[in-house]
Amino acid sequence: MTKYTNRAGLKVDPQLASFIEDEVLAATGRDAEEFWSGFARLLENFAPRNRKLLATREDLQARIDEWHRQRRGQRHDADAYRAFLTEIGYLVPEPGAFTIGTKAVDAEIATMAGPQLVVPVLNARFLLNAANARWGSLYDAFYGTDALDAEPARPGGYDEARGAAVIARGRNFLDEALPLASGSWSDVTDVAKAELADPARFVGRTQRGFLYRNNGLHIEIVVDPGNPIGSGDRASIADIVLEAALTTIVDLEDSVAAVDAEDKLVAYRNWLGVIRGDLEERFEKGGRSVTRALAEDRQVTLPDDSTENLPGRSLLFVRNVGHLMTNPAILTSDDAEVPEGIMDAVVTSAIGAIDVAGKGRFANSREGNIYIVKPKMHGPAECAFTNDLFDAAEDLLGLPRHTIKVGIMDEERRTSANLAACIHAVKDRIVFINTGFLDRTGDEIHTSMQAGPMVRKGAMKNSAWLRAYEARNVAIGLAHGLSGKAQIGKGMWAAPDRMGAMMEEKIAHLQAGANTAWVPSPTAATLHALHYHALDVFALQERLTAIPGLHELLTIPLAEGTNWSEEEIRDELDNNAQGLLGYVVRWVGQGIGCSKVPDIDDIGLMEDRATLRISSQHMANWLLHGVCTREQVMDSLKRMAAKVDAQNEGDPGYVRMAPDFDGVAFRAACDLMFEGVSQPSGYTEPLLHEWRARAKAVC
Repeated sequence: MTKYTNRAGLKVDPQLASFIEDEVLAATGRDAEEFWSGFARLLENFAPRNRKLLATREDLQARIDEWHRQRRGQRHDADAYRAFLTEIGYLVPEPGAFTIGTKAVDAEIATMAGPQLVVPVLNARFLLNAANARWGSLYDAFYGTDALDAEPARPGGYDEARGAAVIARGRNFLDEALPLASGSWSDVTDVAKAELADPARFVGRTQRGFLYRNNGLHIEIVVDPGNPIGSGDRASIADIVLEAALTTIVDLEDSVAAVDAEDKLVAYRNWLGVIRGDLEERFEKGGRSVTRALAEDRQVTLPDDSTENLPGRSLLFVRNVGHLMTNPAILTSDDAEVPEGIMDAVVTSAIGAIDVAGKGRFANSREGNIYIVKPKMHGPAECAFTNDLFDAAEDLLGLPRHTIKVGIMDEERRTSANLAACIHAVKDRIVFINTGFLDRTGDEIHTSMQAGPMVRKGAMKNSAWLRAYEARNVAIGLAHGLSGKAQIGKGMWAAPDRMGAMMEEKIAHLQAGANTAWVPSPTAATLHALHYHALDVFALQERLTAIPGLHELLTIPLAEGTNWSEEEIRDELDNNAQGLLGYVVRWVGQGIGCSKVPDIDDIGLMEDRATLRISSQHMANWLLHGVCTREQVMDSLKRMAAKVDAQNEGDPGYVRMAPDFDGVAFRAACDLMFEGVSQPSGYTEPLLHEWRARAKAVC
């Protein structure tokens, strides 16, 4: 049992208390006693409001469930449904015309368009890789992935044929992004003498070569005749380096398994490390010890011989958890766990204040901001709560108003349906709206759980509501002035080994008007950057004006009149069960919140809690409406448990589920599905936290 230390009436884990006082507050000279007293008062104000918002969620869901139950067997009446949602306050009046008032936003967010990474905060090595992914080698990205349409590299060292194909593709890119006044980059023998069709795209000289800019993104041509690649190149070009991940979300939410003070302390300490600039990770690679640290800034000499420093690292957001969960790291005087989202807001902001005060080795925000992504908010009242909470955190930490900027994840149905009002609630600090297909689909299923059986999971991608959702997110953001002030984002490419497919498909995010989109790795960020060179997103945004109607957004994806065969039902259950088990077994058993999990066809996909939410809710929906039986579900779960065991047989830390099917991971997976109807908003966190805590107690 945890022994707590008293701080202003709060019971705080001793290690967390020492960390906050000795490493966070001391860095900016803040008084610890004043901090804890202010934090206690903040909790007295906001914890009851947090609970009330959660009660409102449950009340609205209960009323929607009952409305659907009373009409079961009848054809869905869209007009009556919308009137009902308005009557109960699920839909709120649209705000009048307004433009967001956010000021002093860093260029990477406001005026530049480029890739965005999301990285689990608990993995320091991944975190450093993501922060350093501001710049990436295009040659490496092409050589090592299927993004290059050429014969794969032969094993046993450098493959010259593959390398030649990479170099040729690189020259093609230069012709497209930096066209010459005449001729092709393939004919250039001296980069210094190459004349651009648009001389303004030349920026200056670097220590390694020459720097250019296209559509706001930098391109470095590395010239090195002594390099093995440069020595064989007619222009001595050794590499083409792209400005890639402009921003990175350091994630404390869906991609991590953090259930107690021990886990939260690792999360907060890693966030502190990248803000302070001294995070390092030592590991073995290729038989030698490697130390990874944050990249230095880059210097460029401009044509007038003056110098300018360019950021060497991605600009960092931190994603807090939502409003739902509590955490035992801090208890109130009556032994109640504090809302984890409130704790995150205060602690991550206190760490961010070190950057604002200029006390870190590097500057994260050159405009003096702290960027927090707030997920899983349901509607404008919850957004207003977050705005007030950030006001209070700023007051507690002595920060100017709106130092803390907010990103809204548009991933819950009530937020999508009231997006303009949600933006209005945080209009002076908003810097980001982003869609999340998987969480949004999970909430779509749960909100309409009682309406009837849903279409198959794969068919969701063609649903009317999804098309409206993605288009409305962009159009509403543009209508309220986000272009040039904030990011309008799109979701993750989940298959890190399928870069060729990503290059074909992900440009659609830009064509839809998004000036950022998520990628699963630094390599993917480098490749996705090519899309932003090919298309000027800000110019395109000026042409997007139409906002799809609310009617399409509220279309429920019911499988009305569909009779699936036994084989189709089995296939759907197997697909959901395999994905669910493959993720849960790592989360519960090993504390891994995000990883590349093989799907049912053995294709590695980046999985986090959002994928789990949709799988568990879909199975729960089909079971509720009699599409399948409990016995069919258990059959799928057991067969897929054996498959997942086989997929993980090379992992020495893995604990098998079959043939006993009584371990914590398998039991957790069963609970997530069989109790899915009763879970708040269909979220997986309550059950995952419960089962992970049990697993940690046994270890």
